[in-house]
Amino acid sequence: MSHSLFFIFPTPFLGSGLVYAFVQSTFEGKLVLLTLFFGSIFSWSVMVTKIRMLHFAKKQSEHFMELFRRDRQPLQIFEEGVQFEGSPLNHIYQAGCRELCFQLLGSVEVDETFKARLEMAPRITPSQMRSVTVAMERAVGESALELQSQMIILSTAVSGAPFVGLLGTVWGVMDAFGGIAAAGTANLAAMAPGVSGALITTVTGLLVAIPAMFGYNFLVTSVQAMIVTCDNFAAELSSEIEHRYVFHGREE
Repeated sequence: MSHSLFFIFPTPFLGSGLVYAFVQSTFEGKLVLLTLFFGSIFSWSVMVTKIRMLHFAKKQSEHFMELFRRDRQPLQIFEEGVQFEGSPLNHIYQAGCRELCFQLLGSVEVDETFKARLEMAPRITPSQMRSVTVAMERAVGESALELQSQMIILSTAVSGAPFVGLLGTVWGVMDAFGGIAAAGTANLAAMAPGVSGALITTVTGLLVAIPAMFGYNFLVTSVQAMIVTCDNFAAELSSEIEHRYVFHGREE
């Protein structure tokens, strides 16, 4: 049994490195390590969840745009009741269509008479079109907030984890020097265990912050690209609606 343990964990490994530093860490240092461990779990869960969510939103948005541009009829998808859950473009589209139907028909209900009522409805005025534009802009803002949700956890991990680790290191070094002063022996053999145990918190803080930094930068870029796509789609939908349903003649 002892030979197998020696094979798995050789003596040099057990006597040095992260394991040795963890063993020599104080109670306060282990408390800091536990805090960083939970922070790492939260940051990784946010990264994985947001990446999956953005991938799904992009895929759904591509399907939505393919269908939207197929017929070039602004209200066709709304009339058919097709939904693209998870797509911010669909959220913007639904908000704009509901407001447009309210301005055109006085109701957002879609029934068997919807198409006939739509054909008989007079065009809306530019002032009514502004209400439709505001509804889409509000939906863009809501989509942006949804896309940016939970990003504060990653930014906190990036900026806060190194400082938490540094706190544990400073605290551990302070305890180590206090113990040396109390013992009255100032030599390397007496200082090394305490300093090693103190430094592990800084290493752990960096191990939490570095992946969170790369994940945060990737997600920020992806979110900004999706928000720009939302703005562009809102402008495209507004142009389509204005071309088909807005009266631009001189008002009497």
